[in-house]
Amino acid sequence: MFEAKIYITLKETVADPQGLTIKHSLESLGYKGLQKVRIGKLITIRLDVKSKKEAEKQIKEMCEKLLANPIIENYNFKIEEA
Repeated sequence: MFEAKIYITLKETVADPQGLTIKHSLESLGYKGLQKVRIGKLITIRLDVKSKKEAEKQIKEMCEKLLANPIIENYNFKIEEA
């Protein structure tokens, strides 16, 4: 069994209104020197497959078909034995 942690973030060229809102809120709380705040998603999936290679193949397919929008998002993942 393997566990994948998938990190999805907006591409740098895509505006991130949530990140800007959080940045402004943090600054209003007195946190200075913030250069940039970007928001992303973390998805955790457990797979019951025989090999790490098969887990990587399935996770990549999942990201490309459903989990990430390749036009505006980047993704990367880590897979470990569970």
